[in-house]
Amino acid sequence: MPTIIDQPLDELLESLLADATGPLYVIGPSATVIEELVEVGTDVEDPPVIRLLAAESTLKDAVDDFLVAGRAADLVAEDCLTLRTVDSPPGADIVASEADVTALVVAGESAAALSTDDDGFVEHAEGFYADAWADAEAFSLRTPPLSRVRSTLGEDLSPEVERDFDAVLSSLETARGNGDGLDEVTISLLVAAKNEALLYDISKWGEDVGIASKATFSRTKTELEDLGLIDTEKVPIDVGRPRLRLKFGHEKLAGASAEDLAGVARSLMS
Repeated sequence: MPTIIDQPLDELLESLLADATGPLYVIGPSATVIEELVEVGTDVEDPPVIRLLAAESTLKDAVDDFLVAGRAADLVAEDCLTLRTVDSPPGADIVASEADVTALVVAGESAAALSTDDDGFVEHAEGFYADAWADAEAFSLRTPPLSRVRSTLGEDLSPEVERDFDAVLSSLETARGNGDGLDEVTISLLVAAKNEALLYDISKWGEDVGIASKATFSRTKTELEDLGLIDTEKVPIDVGRPRLRLKFGHEKLAGASAEDLAGVARSLMS
């Protein structure tokens, strides 16, 4: 690709994916580049094969965000993305293909692509990064594909729960649960409470799909109860202990749309 100066990072990455011929090696990217690359990769119609090589700590930081991890898992499931790690990646924000080698420079919201298509250098660089890739350790995502999370939520609970879950995710820039946003378990419980679903149903779904264990759902439910965000009522069943129906415990949440749910919840938790 030609050298590009001062372009939004997502547009620059979209151009790189569109122009790629053969496997695309992404070497030593920052967490910011990983996050944008995964989002752009899930949006393009026919992404190339992406071989991403990064420091393990950088990858872990990026996929600590449920939105990033879920999108990355979708690309992995489609055989479009493979993740590997090394202690010290050979390069930083380098994108190499059989056609050219590009260095990415990110400065705030702007980015530049400094590229060369010199045959000798490109051949050498691609071979160098291919060797580094072959020697690297595989990185396994523990997050299920976001598409499977959504579809199973609709199947196991209801289309309304799936719709509200999508609306909450669409309103978020991050889903980390570390002060920057709400994590996936909290989001699931809030959406379940909005639809007055059973704790058993949402926690079983979460464990089956790979979001978190039933124990994690139960513990998070208790934390949200203690904060006054959700409440429960007992629902008798034919055999065994009554199950718990989730409800909102605060009138602000009860009156919030799905699009506003995360913002209202964060304000009540702060």
